[in-house]
Amino acid sequence: MTTATARTRAAAGTRARQAQDTRAKILKAAIKVFAERGYDGGRVERISSLAKTYDRMIYYYFGSKEKLFVEVLETIYTQLNEAEQALELDPDNPVRALMQLTDFVWHYYLDHPEFVAILTSENISQGRHAKKSGRLKDISSYALSVLDGVLERGKASGHFQPEARARDVYLVIASLGYFYNSNHHTLSAFLGEPMMSKPALEHWRNVMQHTVLHAVCRPAIAAEQAAVEPAAASRPARAARKPATKPASKPARKTAQNARMAAAG
Repeated sequence: MTTATARTRAAAGTRARQAQDTRAKILKAAIKVFAERGYDGGRVERISSLAKTYDRMIYYYFGSKEKLFVEVLETIYTQLNEAEQALELDPDNPVRALMQLTDFVWHYYLDHPEFVAILTSENISQGRHAKKSGRLKDISSYALSVLDGVLERGKASGHFQPEARARDVYLVIASLGYFYNSNHHTLSAFLGEPMMSKPALEHWRNVMQHTVLHAVCRPAIAAEQAAVEPAAASRPARAARKPATKPASKPARKTAQNARMAAAG
């Protein structure tokens, strides 16, 4: 290899890294802006400013604001999957593994308000951008496959009901965690309780775990597990999890809650 060829390749490698870095900065900025303002309120100018780049680079790398938002949706779901991959689920105790998964989802929603905010915004838009993604179905398949593996082990050991389906259990876990986090402001006002206080959060976590247990386990197993301290069943899995992105700022929470109040009626 000549010196000129080596320099050309080195330069090409540098440009590729710079392009990858710029693209990643735009995507990170877009997640923050869309979490704070929603799709309609998320301005391209704001995203480029936050990413310390130019508007034209957003169109160069993503094609359009809409395509950028679709990739944001794919990215936040991928980050959820990546965090789930880091879990150390109990391979020998399917009941504990199920509680670990439930605990993980609950805390992921708490730790990532930008995830909840963006999904709330997209649901208000009736999922019009999500429907244009070619990857979301594949991304969801991973989450369901992990849960399905846990359920199959539990059925084989006699702990779980044979009719338990991964799709149904996923919806139970996701709905219990998402609704609480996306509506806690209105729920606090309606119920007259501080829904985000530490005791309230711990209580709802326990409610989630007991609900999932009774939905999945055979009656005798569910009754037996109900007497076990929930924290003991799920603590090991959380040790391997790290937040995938910086939590959204206070404006993100406020803007998301305005949208949630409209969605919750």
